[in-house]
Amino acid sequence: MADSRAPRAMRADARRNRDRLLAEARAAFLDHGTDASLEDIAARAGVGVGTLYRHFPTREALLEALLRERFDALTTKARRLAGHSSARDALIAWTLDFVETTTTYRGLTAAVMATLRDPASALHASCEAMRGAGTALLIRAQEAGDVRADVAPVEFLALVAGVSWAGEQMAGGGLRGDRLLPLLFEGLERRD
Repeated sequence: MADSRAPRAMRADARRNRDRLLAEARAAFLDHGTDASLEDIAARAGVGVGTLYRHFPTREALLEALLRERFDALTTKARRLAGHSSARDALIAWTLDFVETTTTYRGLTAAVMATLRDPASALHASCEAMRGAGTALLIRAQEAGDVRADVAPVEFLALVAGVSWAGEQMAGGGLRGDRLLPLLFEGLERRD
């Protein structure tokens, strides 16, 4: 006898609706940030708001569907960089990618930081794995003597989130993460 608790395959029309919702959400978040109207997203996808909420019960669930792959890629990259010959270069490379990812949509930096404090959030597990992998790179750089030992992982993440937030606020204003991060790392370097 088949297990009645097994998840059912999504119907073709439901799959199309979900894919349209994701495409329109991506466009709306690019244009208007993470606070874009969910009702507008549903309308642009040609479905009712109830259909949106059936697929994505919360804004965080919609963001999770769009971002999980990116956050998982950051986690994978951090693990791959753990074997890099320069702990400092590995940390910088990962941090540049982190800033690029978290500035994809205006408001995303704040959403990621809030998600890390909320275990019930749909994005929490992906964000936590990403943070853990980045923390391992930080600790490796500290052990190599490349980064000050008195910088706690939560402080490092806050600094990097600050760079992301600044880049987000100054989009188009010439403020770039690839310029700010070297300045940040100069401040993090161990001074004897």
